[in-house]
Amino acid sequence: MARESSTVGVVNFDAYARTGVDLVNARLDDLDDLRALFPDDSAWMRDEVAERDLAIFRRAQKRLRDVFEFGTSGRDGQAVTELNALLEAFPVQPRISGHDSSDWHMHVTSRGASVSQEYLAGAVWGLSVWLCEYGSARFGVCADERCGNVYLDTSSNCCRRFCSERCATRSHVAAHRARKRAAIGDQLTVPAQAESLTPVS
Repeated sequence: MARESSTVGVVNFDAYARTGVDLVNARLDDLDDLRALFPDDSAWMRDEVAERDLAIFRRAQKRLRDVFEFGTSGRDGQAVTELNALLEAFPVQPRISGHDSSDWHMHVTSRGASVSQEYLAGAVWGLSVWLCEYGSARFGVCADERCGNVYLDTSSNCCRRFCSERCATRSHVAAHRARKRAAIGDQLTVPAQAESLTPVS
């Protein structure tokens, strides 16, 4: 999980918000799945995460999915209420860490915090800042019913409906095939109806 902006030395809220997206979309069947959630720059989390963290991550995953569901359906107030509750559960306590001037970076929790506290404080904080900046309507749930992944909508006019190009293409192809089947069905139905209306001589 990113701990600071690589360019200006301040907290990168977008990076933290995206860790929240990663968590909601993650498979969490076991501890190995949880370890796979952490990026390469957070190898220390993979090393230190414990079985007790798994249940905490699963509960937070469900609650964060609710935030995206609320945002997608226009329930802004409920998204805010849930994020505020999560901010209380996983409070941010910024702390500078490192060994010298070339290594200073920000942690979002106090020394000795667990992996779940560190990760979730950052994720919830990032999503909260995102909501204040862009509104909960930018919290999306993929429109492909076979997917269900969440995403942050960065489109210029808030028109994104899918989590990825793959899901968009798959959904469009399925819709096109459904329209073709319906058209063929209509063509078969019309002659049958006309035939039934032909008077018997």
